[in-house]
Amino acid sequence: MKISKISFVAVLILLLVNATTTKVGAQDLKGNISISGAFALYPITVKWAEEFKKINPNVKIDIQAGGAGKGITDVLSKVTDIGLVSRDLNAAEYKKGAFAVAVTKDAVIPTISASSPYRKVLYEKGVKKDAFNHIFITGKYKTWNTLGFKSEAPIHVYTRSDASGAAETWAKYFNKKQEDLQGVAVFGDPGLAQAVKRDPSGLGFNNIVYIYDAKTNKPTNGVVPVPIDLNNNGKLDPDENFYDDVDQLIAAIVAGKYPSPPARDLYFVTVGKPKNPIVKEFIKYILTDGQKFVQEAGYIKFSKEKIAKELEKVK
Repeated sequence: MKISKISFVAVLILLLVNATTTKVGAQDLKGNISISGAFALYPITVKWAEEFKKINPNVKIDIQAGGAGKGITDVLSKVTDIGLVSRDLNAAEYKKGAFAVAVTKDAVIPTISASSPYRKVLYEKGVKKDAFNHIFITGKYKTWNTLGFKSEAPIHVYTRSDASGAAETWAKYFNKKQEDLQGVAVFGDPGLAQAVKRDPSGLGFNNIVYIYDAKTNKPTNGVVPVPIDLNNNGKLDPDENFYDDVDQLIAAIVAGKYPSPPARDLYFVTVGKPKNPIVKEFIKYILTDGQKFVQEAGYIKFSKEKIAKELEKVK
């Protein structure tokens, strides 16, 4: 069978076009992405960016932490391409054009210093939701003896000074807002963790990744979780004690044992549905290959159904 010169050239052109298209789609993304926002999402976003740049070396990704409030403000004012938001968006933000894609999940956990003299008993009794409410919201409980201890030492309560998804979510556990939280206000997740770490009488809250060590999976960063007495029976039952390592805690969140809130989804927010091809590809990467880094970094992996739902948003 003879192949004409014209036919051969046509086939060659088609092969070259196909090869070029494949290369551009997979390898030749070029440009910048600017991101700011929630401390909760910052560590995993840095990891995603590092891995994404390995396969897309011509993409530059700038990431700044500063709290969920900064993330939503920056993206809606078009200072950044993506805002990191660690709380549910409100109607006013959606009205301004906010478009949210959930990328992973974590939880806000109440914390004390690892050197707290109350640690041992707290892990025997837990703390009831109502007691947390009287500490963080009403201010009725001001000393440790209100939690059943003999000590009349004051409870030093810490909260966040920045517009924070963690603070908003912790307040939502009591059907309140961040501004309703009592306590000394400290900037950022790392700052709050340090304040509680240094204060044996301190009580605060943090996102999971600022409590547990990434290498050991144990709460070895100087703060430890305060267990919640979920059934209000005045003691910490075995199925309520899932704080020893991050894997146990994540399993409890997935099973619905740990309440939501303060467990919650974490979002990448853009103005309108993402149109920038680099931003779209980055979000798609996060919801596909990037999910393999989620659990090892101390976050909760989405179900296949949830992933499919979020991917639909960036098609």
